[in-house]
Amino acid sequence: MRILISCYFLTFLILPIVVLFFISFNSGHFISQAFSPVALCTYQLSFSLSLIACLINTFFGFLIAWVLVRYDFPGKKFFDAIIDLPFSLPTSVAGLSFCAIYGSSGWFGTFLLNHGIQIIFTKLGILLAMIFVSFPFGIRSVQPVLLEMDKQLEEAAWCLGATPWQTFSRVLWPTLIPALLTGMVLSFSRCIGEYGSIVLLSSNFPFKDLITPVLIFQCLEQYDYTGATVLGSVLLFFCFFFFLIVNIFQNKN
Repeated sequence: MRILISCYFLTFLILPIVVLFFISFNSGHFISQAFSPVALCTYQLSFSLSLIACLINTFFGFLIAWVLVRYDFPGKKFFDAIIDLPFSLPTSVAGLSFCAIYGSSGWFGTFLLNHGIQIIFTKLGILLAMIFVSFPFGIRSVQPVLLEMDKQLEEAAWCLGATPWQTFSRVLWPTLIPALLTGMVLSFSRCIGEYGSIVLLSSNFPFKDLITPVLIFQCLEQYDYTGATVLGSVLLFFCFFFFLIVNIFQNKN
C-alpha cells in the first residue's frame, strides 16, 4: 500500500513539478523571461486580485456558513445545494454569463455604464470572476467545523458570565481559525489559476489587465513553450511559499 501511494504521489505531483522547474532553470533565459516588465506586472495583478478575492470570500463565506448552520429558514437546503455550482460550471460559461450581465448591453451593464462604472474589460471584472470561481471554498471549509462544535461549550461560557462576544472570540474563534485559513488558501489558489472566465472578461492587454495565466497561454499561442514554463514555475514557487507560511502559522496555533 505504501509503495502504491508513493508511486501515485510521485507520478501525479512530484514528477511534474520537478520537470517544470528543471526545464525552467535550464532554459538559459530564466531571469530575463521571469522578471520581464510584462511578467512582473502580471504577477502583481494576479496576486493582488487573488488576495482581495480570497479575503472577500473568506469573510462572506464565514457569514454564510454561520447562517446555514445556526439558523433555519425556507429554502435552506436549496440554497445550500447551489453553493457548489461554481465547482461544476465551466468557467468559460461563467465568463459569458458575466458578459451578458455586465456588458455594455447587459442587464446591469447599461445602468452601471451610465453611472461611470465599467465592469467588463477592467480589473473589476477580473475580481468578480475570481470571487465567483472560488466562492464555495470558504463556506465548505468552515461549515463542517461549525456543525461539529459542541454547543455545551457555549452554554458553559454563558453560565460563567461570558458575553456573546467573549464566547465567540475565546471559545469559537480559536477553533475556526484553521478552517478559515484552509478556505482562504484554497480560494487563493483557485483564483491564481483561473483562466477560462477571465480571458473573456478582461482586455488581456499588457500593463492594463493581463494576468499571469493568460500571459502563459499567450506564450503557448506563440510557440514560446520555454517562456510559458518559466512563468508557470515562478507562479508555482510563489504559491508554494504562500502555502508554506500559512501551514507554519496553522501548526503554531
